[in-house]
Amino acid sequence: MTVAGTGSATPSAMSRPPLVRIRWRMFAFLFGFGLIAYMQQKSITVAAARIMPDLSLSQLQIGWLEQAFVVGYALFQLPGGMFGQRYGARRTFVIIGLIACFAMLATAAGPALLGGTALFAELLAVQLLLGIAQAAIFPVSAGAFETWFPPNRWAIVQGLQTMGLQLGAAMTPPIVATLMHHFGWQRALFWTTLPPIALIAWWAGYARDVPARHPAMTATELAEIGAHATSAASPPSGWRASLALLWDRNVLLLAVSYLCMNYAFYLLANWVFLYLIQERHFSVLESGWLASAPPLAAAAGAGAGGLLTGIACTRFGERIGFRLIPLIALPAAGLLLLYAVDCANPYLAVAVLAACYGLVELNEGAYWGAAMMVGGTDTMAVCGLMNTGGNLGGIIGIPLVAWLSGRHEWHAAFLLGTAFAVASAAAWLLIDTERPVSAARTPAAPA
Repeated sequence: MTVAGTGSATPSAMSRPPLVRIRWRMFAFLFGFGLIAYMQQKSITVAAARIMPDLSLSQLQIGWLEQAFVVGYALFQLPGGMFGQRYGARRTFVIIGLIACFAMLATAAGPALLGGTALFAELLAVQLLLGIAQAAIFPVSAGAFETWFPPNRWAIVQGLQTMGLQLGAAMTPPIVATLMHHFGWQRALFWTTLPPIALIAWWAGYARDVPARHPAMTATELAEIGAHATSAASPPSGWRASLALLWDRNVLLLAVSYLCMNYAFYLLANWVFLYLIQERHFSVLESGWLASAPPLAAAAGAGAGGLLTGIACTRFGERIGFRLIPLIALPAAGLLLLYAVDCANPYLAVAVLAACYGLVELNEGAYWGAAMMVGGTDTMAVCGLMNTGGNLGGIIGIPLVAWLSGRHEWHAAFLLGTAFAVASAAAWLLIDTERPVSAARTPAAPA
C-alpha cells in the first residue's frame, strides 16, 4: 500500500461513479507502464542484429549488455519496492520512467559521441541504469493495486498486467525490426521513447497515491474499494527484517525454484529473435514477426495460469493446488525445448517455442499466489525476494546462452533449459504454502 499523495478531495455521496471506474483508469496507466517496460527491455535484443555489425560487437558482448540490465533489475527489486512505499507510486513512476527514457536515448546517442571501449562501457552503464530504473515497476504496481482495488480483484489485475508485459514483448520485434529496416537501429530506439514520455506526463497529472484523494473519486467507488481506500501505508520494512525472511525454508525454495524457471524464461524472452536468424535462417523482418508468437502465447498462458491455479486450490486444497500447475507445466516446457531445437520444420519450431513459452508463463499465478500465502503480512518483501531469485536466473543464464550461441551450440543452451525446468518443478514438492513465515500471522487468500 502506498503513502498518501499531495492534495485532497472530498468524495460526494450524491455523485454517480463514472462508467469506467477511476481504479480501472489507474490500472490502465500501470498496464501501460508494464507494457512499455517490456518494450524497452526487449528492444536491445532485437536491435542486436544491426548493432553487432555496426559497432563491431560480438554476440558475447551483446550478452554482457543484457547481463548489465538484469544485474541492475535483480539487485534493485527490494530497494525499488521500499523506495516506492516511502515516496508513493505517483512520484516513483515519474522518476523511474524518466530515468528509463534517458537510458534508452543514451543507448541510441552513444555511437555518435563515443567509440571503441568507451562506447561499450557507456552501453553497459546505461543498460545497468535501465535495469535499476525498471526494478521498482512491479513491486510498486503491486502496492498500487493493493490500494486501488478490493482484495477479490488483486489476482485479476495482477494477471492482466502480466498479460500486458508479454503483449509489450510481442509487439517489440515487429515494431523495432520495421523501424530498423526504414530508419536504422538508433532512430528505432529513439522513436520508441516518445510514447513513454507522453504516458509519464499524463500519469503525473492524473494519478493519486490514495483513492480518497483523487478529485474524481465518488463515495460509491470508495465503498466498492473498501476501507483501505482512505488509508496511507505503514512505514517500509527495514533491511534486516526483509533479508531475515530468506531463512524461511519456503521463501528460499520459492526463490530457488523461480531462479531455475527463469533460465527458460530468459532463454525464450531474449534469444528467440537471434535464434530464428542464426539457426533457422529467417530474415530480420520475418524473424521480427515470427518472434512475436512466443510472447503472445506467454500472454495467454499468464492470464490462464492464475485462473487455473485458483481452480486447483479450490478443488484440491492450497498445498496441492499451488503445486499442480508447476509440476505439470514445467517438465512439459522442458520437453518442448528439446523438441524445438531438433525440429526440422522451422515454422513448426516457432510454434513449439510459442507453446513452450506459454507453459512457462502458466506458472506465474502459482508462484506469486504461493508467495502471498507464505508471506502473509510480509507479502511485499517475500515477493521482492522471490523476484530477486527469479532475476538471478537471468544473471546466470544470459552469459551462458551468449557464450553457447556464439559457438553455435544452441542445442546445449536448450538442453540446459530443460534441466532447469525440471529442477524448478522438483522444488515445488518441498514448498508448503500452508506454513506462512510466521504461524502467528494470517496467510493471504490464494491468487
